[in-house]
Amino acid sequence: MTQKEIIVIGSGFGGLSAAIRLASAGHKVSLYEKRDKLGGRAYQYELNGFKFDGGPTVITAPYMFDELFALGNRQREDYFELLPIDPFYKIFDDKGRAYNYYRDLDRAKSEVAKISPRDVKGFEKFVKSSVEIFEKYHPLTEKPFLSAQEMLEIIPGALKMGTYLPTYHYAARFVKDEFLRRICSFHPLLIGGSPFDTPAIFDLIIQFEKEWGIHYARGGTGAIVNALGSLFQEMGGSIQLNTEISEILIENGRASGIRFSDGGIHKADEIVCNADVSFAYKNMIAKKHRPQKIDLYIDNLSYSNSLVVIYFGTKKRYLDSQLSHHNIIFNKKYRRLLKNIFKGKKLSDDLCIYMHMPTYSDNTIAPEGCESFYVLSLVPHLDANIDWNEIGPTYNDKILGFLEENYLPDLRNNIIAQHSINPLHFKHTLNSYKGAAFSVKPSLIQSGWMRPHTKSTFYKNLYFVGAGTHPGAGVPAVIASGKIAANMIDPVAGRTPQAAIEKRQQSILS
Repeated sequence: MTQKEIIVIGSGFGGLSAAIRLASAGHKVSLYEKRDKLGGRAYQYELNGFKFDGGPTVITAPYMFDELFALGNRQREDYFELLPIDPFYKIFDDKGRAYNYYRDLDRAKSEVAKISPRDVKGFEKFVKSSVEIFEKYHPLTEKPFLSAQEMLEIIPGALKMGTYLPTYHYAARFVKDEFLRRICSFHPLLIGGSPFDTPAIFDLIIQFEKEWGIHYARGGTGAIVNALGSLFQEMGGSIQLNTEISEILIENGRASGIRFSDGGIHKADEIVCNADVSFAYKNMIAKKHRPQKIDLYIDNLSYSNSLVVIYFGTKKRYLDSQLSHHNIIFNKKYRRLLKNIFKGKKLSDDLCIYMHMPTYSDNTIAPEGCESFYVLSLVPHLDANIDWNEIGPTYNDKILGFLEENYLPDLRNNIIAQHSINPLHFKHTLNSYKGAAFSVKPSLIQSGWMRPHTKSTFYKNLYFVGAGTHPGAGVPAVIASGKIAANMIDPVAGRTPQAAIEKRQQSILS
């Protein structure tokens, strides 16, 4: 194929994935990022000697990174180190009971028996069903959905297996204990959905994690981003930071280039957009080129929740706490909280928290003798009409107070570094439509072909990657979106090197 001039807008994992692949196929690829660092949602903050990963912290499927490095005849291990995490998560209920979410089935069954001995057999059946879901649906996560017929072919299997049911109700078919039902169905929360309405097709994530494990990159997720940036440049790719794109240029129904915020123009043969898909359609296409049907389409989509995230470092270690590397804390009024977030679009008095304690595994990202944390609380997106400028500090203090009272004694007196974000950050800094942290919400009618398409429905030569397109949110899915887009532009760019295939198989066996 003749070399093409290709522009990639945004440097999240989707943009980096597509850029690396297209550069590996010999195309001239220019990547533009509006912030001062690569990463998009995976931006890494540095404050008072601490490194805080801005977004994704749960790293799965190392083979997807291995593929990218193999495209350049390189070894991922030469660029960054992945540390296996087990238990994957430590999950707490409102009474403080803890469940260690192990990869190994026997250890997992032992944890189940501590909570509800009568549910062990049902749990085994649930695990078996998640394997079946994975085997049936995982192959679809790296292929584009080009027609409605491809979606229709999935429906009979979903009806037969019951995977059209919400993950919580699907889990309830196997286990009776309420805490276990939450443990078996929480994964939609990691990709912007509610367990009470996200279909059990997404339970493929459960086996996806177990197939290849959960990992942490030494130095944080930022170490992965920096490595991918280096790989891209070694392949001849160009990166420009602090460069905001104000418009995607359209000529005769095709994307022909971009306009910078300073008015400059860069023309190209193909455009890959890693900006939020809904934001891009509504804000980066000139109105004269944007028919009303686009706005109607975007406005009729359902969007994920947003988040409040507090990054903080303490001058003491908390290794004697109950916490592990990845922690999930369920509240007593869990169902009501999620209904308020996803249906009522209002802020609840309750909290549902994910807490990352990376210094549990890696002391290089904090000053000696210090602890690093990232605590995330689910909140509605901006349709809830909450004044975050006013309520933000109070809400943050509420979260820290909860942690101090239940998990981290004298916390607020020991904090020496702190930064936080809320839905306004997702809207204004990350350009997420409605401040939705995971873009388009995962659901049965917003999956595959019914999700915003990788190859634009409205304009030729324009492709979208990231959480809002197929296959959805989460690091593996976003990387896969980059592979899908690259493959549609040039099949050579979408290839999987044999060395990566062999390495992937070895990782399963290990």
